[in-house]
Amino acid sequence: MRGIIWAAAFAVVCQVTPPALARVEQAPDLAAAVAKPGRPAESIALDESRKPAETLAFLGLRRGMQAADIMTGSGYWAEIMANAVGPKGKVTAFEPNQFYSTPEEEKKWQALVARRPDIRFVRYPFEAFSAAPNQFDFTIINLSYHDLYWQSDKYHIPRTDPAAFVKGLYAATRPGGIVGIVDHVGPSGDTRAVVDKLHRIDPATVKADFTSAGFVLEAESPLLANPADDHTKNVFDPAIRGKTDRFVFRFRKPR
Repeated sequence: MRGIIWAAAFAVVCQVTPPALARVEQAPDLAAAVAKPGRPAESIALDESRKPAETLAFLGLRRGMQAADIMTGSGYWAEIMANAVGPKGKVTAFEPNQFYSTPEEEKKWQALVARRPDIRFVRYPFEAFSAAPNQFDFTIINLSYHDLYWQSDKYHIPRTDPAAFVKGLYAATRPGGIVGIVDHVGPSGDTRAVVDKLHRIDPATVKADFTSAGFVLEAESPLLANPADDHTKNVFDPAIRGKTDRFVFRFRKPR
């Protein structure tokens, strides 16, 4: 009888071990992805404050993933992720039409697109994000989610519905997929007023937005926390710029 039990246990181990090993093998060398030659000097200068290898490791980026960087800006995260996901993976970088709109900015955008033909670049109306259903295994939104509560005549940003955005992102995320949110910690209160004044957001607002859409908050990290930041300064204030207290959330779409 004992022999039968051991044989059955061995069979179970054999069935479980290969997938577990496969998951380990899919972990990319994120330090190498960050260090890969070709990244612009202005991006490299941000590495110390953003801790990209550690952040992506916590969020769970893996080789072979279909990944998205929403409001990519300079392409900072898109480039690192493209270096990491490997030939079986793909990165899509989304950028609102309202940005990179002047001739000078357009040149910078075209230079980015030309430098990284392996990345799929998509422009979209800031207030109307959309993507195909069940498309992404992994998405990051870095220091930009709060902007969904922002409105600006100067930058042609109309009032946007964050709930509609998160609903669309939920649909675009594959079952079991991850969404990572990094943002500046803000005080509680009227979210739109706080964002307009400080470009920060209360972490509780982000949690509520994503869980209401169906995501599960799987983990949060103090990796980018700064207790010295009192959350009262605008993030562009020279006294705190690049050193803000930031939260890092890993949300997952249930399988």
